[in-house]
Amino acid sequence: MKTGVVIFPGSNCDRDTHRALSSLNNMVDLRGSCSVKFLWHNDYELDDVDLIVLPGGFSYGDYLRTGAFARFSPIMKAVVGFANKGGLVLGICNGFQILLEANLLPGAMLPNSSLRFICDWVDIRVENSDTPFTYGMKKGDILKMPIAHFEGNFFADDNKINEIENDNSVVFRYCNARGEVNLKSNPNGSINNIAGIMNKRGNVLGMMPHPERASDDILGSNDGKGIFISALNWLKR
Repeated sequence: MKTGVVIFPGSNCDRDTHRALSSLNNMVDLRGSCSVKFLWHNDYELDDVDLIVLPGGFSYGDYLRTGAFARFSPIMKAVVGFANKGGLVLGICNGFQILLEANLLPGAMLPNSSLRFICDWVDIRVENSDTPFTYGMKKGDILKMPIAHFEGNFFADDNKINEIENDNSVVFRYCNARGEVNLKSNPNGSINNIAGIMNKRGNVLGMMPHPERASDDILGSNDGKGIFISALNWLKR
């Protein structure tokens, strides 16, 4: 299985993501091996990959809007084509924002309700276990991961939110350690505590928490590794 991690000017989680994916080769519950390569924003070709990851960071300095410039990078035309053909795409934090700007996912990101940059640990609840990225997980599972963003307040109009909810497109929701979803467990003001969504086809996932920063016990949690393992095992099924 081959994975590509896209590097944009301003990406700062690309190497963390590469390392987290590369470390999967030591996991006994991974079906097969995983090779990882970097993809440059100015490239027009993806080569032969099975999974694309858009990492976190501050692509193009977050000028204009988060992800707005990155959406027009040459590589994104190939990413959109890959996604439209059913290829697996994961956008993490700034990668999620880029997916929204590229119209691969619905909605938009607003500044956090606190109007402050938030860097903290959160708990998220698996809302949909029938996806490539939660393959092998159970609905209701609670994952511990960090967030680091200023614009992570997911927003869409009422009709779009109803559509997202009715289509079971919410994959992760902010919760507390007991799995309770409420205002206190919402770190940024996201509607319905939404932490991650997928497209209707189920092959594109955007999430604000950082699974690559929760991929080893020494980091404080290895729950994020399960998302990468799920996607790769789903491809190998």
